[in-house]
Amino acid sequence: MKNFILSIALLFSADLLIAQSDITMCHTPATESFAMFASNMEFNAEHPEPEPYTHHSEIGKMIKINTPDGKTANAYLLEAQVDSDDYLFVIHEWWGLNGHIKKMAEKYYSDLGTVNVLALDLYDGKIAETREKASEYMGQVDDKRARAIIKGALDHAGNSSEIATIGWCFGGGWALQAAMMAGGEAQGAVMYYGMPEKDVDKIKAKINFPVLGIFAKKDEWITPEVVSKFQKDMKEAQKELNVHFYEATHAFANPSNPNHDEEATEDAYRKSLAFLKRVLD
Repeated sequence: MKNFILSIALLFSADLLIAQSDITMCHTPATESFAMFASNMEFNAEHPEPEPYTHHSEIGKMIKINTPDGKTANAYLLEAQVDSDDYLFVIHEWWGLNGHIKKMAEKYYSDLGTVNVLALDLYDGKIAETREKASEYMGQVDDKRARAIIKGALDHAGNSSEIATIGWCFGGGWALQAAMMAGGEAQGAVMYYGMPEKDVDKIKAKINFPVLGIFAKKDEWITPEVVSKFQKDMKEAQKELNVHFYEATHAFANPSNPNHDEEATEDAYRKSLAFLKRVLD
C-alpha cells in the first residue's frame, strides 16, 4: 500500500513539474524562453555542427557600430550600389555571425538588388564551432545588450530608413523583436522557426508591420501549438501574419546546417525573397 501511495505521489509530482514548466515557458519573455533551450541536449542535437567555411567577399565588410550602452558592436555590411534607405537586418542562428550567415546575407543582397544588408552580431564576436559552445553562447546572451546592439543598428541605418528583418532559430525570434524595436521604420519581419512574441499587449502596440513565419511541422521546440497561439493572437490584434509550414524538423533551413532539407529550404527562400521585395518596394 505504501508503495502504491508513493507511486501516485511521484506521478503527481512529475505532472505538477511539467505543468509548472509549461506555465514558466508561457509567461517568460519570448527572447528568454528561447534561451532556456540552450541547456537541453535534445535541442542541441537538432543542430548539426557546421562545416568549416570562411566567406570571402569583394563587397561585404565588417564594421563597428556605436551602441547606446557606450560600447560598440560588430556587423557585416553590404552597401547598396545606389542611394537607398532600405535595409535588411540579418540575425544569425545560435552559432553566431559565421561565414555561412555572411554568405546568406550576400545572397539576399544580390537578389534584392537595391537594399543595404546589415548582419548583426548579437554574440559580440564569439562564433561557435561546436554544439557545446553554441549552447553556452546562446545561454549567455543578455537581453539588454542584445537590444542595445539592435538600437545601434537602427541608429546606423538612420531615422529615414525602411527596415525589414530576417533570422533563423535564435535569430528568428530576435528578427521579430528587432522589427518591433524599429517603430515606424519597420516594414516587415521574416522569422524562421523563432520564438514568437507572447505578450498580446506588445503585439497590439508594437507589431505594425507584416510578418512572414516559416515553421516546421515536426519542430519539437517552436511547435505547431506555439505557432497556433501566435496566429490567434495576431488575428485578434488584426495584424498581418503569413505562416508556411514544412514537413521538416527544427533548423531545416539554417544557413549553417550541412544536412538542411534542400527542397524545403529553396521553397522557403523563394517565399522570403518575394515577401522582402514586397515590403521593401
